[in-house]
Amino acid sequence: MSAEHLTKESFLKKVFDYENNQEWNYKGERPAIIDFYADWCGPCKMVAPIMEELSEEYEGLVDIYKIDTEAEQELAAVFGIRSIPSILFIPVDGQPQMAAGALPKAQFVKLIEEQFNVETPA
Repeated sequence: MSAEHLTKESFLKKVFDYENNQEWNYKGERPAIIDFYADWCGPCKMVAPIMEELSEEYEGLVDIYKIDTEAEQELAAVFGIRSIPSILFIPVDGQPQMAAGALPKAQFVKLIEEQFNVETPA
């Protein structure tokens, strides 16, 4: 399964309805990673295949989403995205954590294990 692209509408349903809630209230059943990117961004293009690999390796354990900051400017503004790629790590319980920049795959795996308490699939 590949990373799912979110629009504002799907974000409000699957992640967080910021129009009706002031407090963070994650709607998902599994931890999630959201990659805020743009098609013209070089570092974003380096992260894209890593996101696809992670979405396959962690299928059923972690949801991987992508948000095009050019097409979804409101979502980028809600999260104060100033540079891309920006990666949002969302645990099932607790507050999300933002990481900026193109991270190597090993760093994503480490963050998934630490932030989400999810074992790396064999």
